Amino acid sequence: MDNDDRPVGRILSRREVLTMFGGLGLAAIVGCAAEDDSDEATATAATTATEATAAAGTASLVPTATSTTATSLPACVVVPERTEGPYFVDGQMERSDLVEDREGVPLAISVNVVSVGDGCTPIEGAIVDVWHCDALGVYSGVSDPGFDTAGQTFLRGWQRTDADGVARFSTIYPGWYSGRTVHIHYKVRTTGADGADYEMTSQWFFDEGVSDAVFATEPYAGKGQRDTTNATDGIFATDGDVLTLALNGDPQSGYETTFDLGLDLSDSEVGASDSAGGAGSDGRPGPGA
Repeated sequence: MDNDDRPVGRILSRREVLTMFGGLGLAAIVGCAAEDDSDEATATAATTATEATAAAGTASLVPTATSTTATSLPACVVVPERTEGPYFVDGQMERSDLVEDREGVPLAISVNVVSVGDGCTPIEGAIVDVWHCDALGVYSGVSDPGFDTAGQTFLRGWQRTDADGVARFSTIYPGWYSGRTVHIHYKVRTTGADGADYEMTSQWFFDEGVSDAVFATEPYAGKGQRDTTNATDGIFATDGDVLTLALNGDPQSGYETTFDLGLDLSDSEVGASDSAGGAGSDGRPGPGA
């Protein structure tokens, strides 16, 4: 099992992320605003970038908000990688509903997977894995000093993206465990520009105010006070705001979110699984199969 603070693949800096646009001029416009997290600077950058892309005839790169933080990034931008962590399990189930018997606030996630290098084209057939802990900080399928859930499968699963590049998951709001802020792990596998298998791994994070509201309800409240927030989490520290989910809803009815996941398929440094079109090490079909 991997250590939760060991990098998997190449982690992009904010500057690298912003320079992955179709034109250097647009990257520079938005990049200037990234240095100032004020709402005014963000609004100005978004307006200027929109006008610039319209003039250039590249409307697909018009910025849209994808997080709850003050600084908004365009939808079609390479998403930074984060660590896989110690709780990835081979052989996750192909399914959309991950909940099983776990209690918690409902959370619906739609993932839009696009290729940044060729005009934000939706990627059909990409495999998206999702896994996270339950309301009390327990993962399924692993043996840990604090729990043994070997053979269990709750809150794990994978889906292939449809013709629009979308994969959807029904799950619950994750709890927390010592040393980490609230997060969900995900992995995407598809075919790279060179025909080889391409794999990226990252994490989603949550707005602190939303987490506080959720954790005041049961069964989360029984876990007690968490010891790590976004501000003190080392993995969140670099560009965690880019990976923060923008949620609609409340703790009573549940939440829903859509996340735009941009991949640079020309970047062979990000990662690769087995041979293109073959079976992965976990028995899942390869992305080209």
